[in-house]
Amino acid sequence: MIKENKLIKFSIDSVENPTIDYPKIERRIIGKPRRETWNTFSVYASNSKLDCGIWKSEPGHWRIEMPADECELFTVISGVCRLHDDDGTAIEAIAGDSVFIPYGFLGSFEVIEEISKTYAILSPKDT
Repeated sequence: MIKENKLIKFSIDSVENPTIDYPKIERRIIGKPRRETWNTFSVYASNSKLDCGIWKSEPGHWRIEMPADECELFTVISGVCRLHDDDGTAIEAIAGDSVFIPYGFLGSFEVIEEISKTYAILSPKDT
């Protein structure tokens, strides 16, 4: 948790070991991609928490469901991904692109080429 008013630079080196996970079996569409998360810091304000870090994933495709009280902004560092909305639209993101995933988003996340991205996730403060 950040307690001071200061600038923060973060990188994979900011956290010793990533958290490793895989999409839940019931959400998998294609593959079983290994995903690595370096949550480098969290900031708390009033009733919200902002988690920031770096995320990597192998190619694969899985369903995502953002809670009604959570959203994400990410920027692709390397690789290619595609987000599919349940309404049938899709957007592709490459290195340098930023994507906002809104509150309550329903769809899927497809990693076309191994990806790394920075992320900022806004969610309710843990109670």
